[in-house]
Amino acid sequence: MPKIINFRENCIGCNSCVELSPNNWEMDSADGKSRLKLGVCKKDVSIVEICDFEVDANKFAAQACPMGIIRVLADDGVDITQS
Repeated sequence: MPKIINFRENCIGCNSCVELSPNNWEMDSADGKSRLKLGVCKKDVSIVEICDFEVDANKFAAQACPMGIIRVLADDGVDITQS
């Protein structure tokens, strides 16, 4: 399955990921940063598997992120964020 990786430490809370893919992203009211709704977080890096139909919206979210902290990986682990 495709995956999203979020390097949350450098998030500035611009909300673009939430706007472009609200099914996967939300703003954390505790620190004002975005987070993956179902992501597993270790050391401020979150990872979640997504369905194929969610890939495009999350690629747009990754490309819109001004901090470049979101990656979208294909089934085989290849970074497809910019493709």
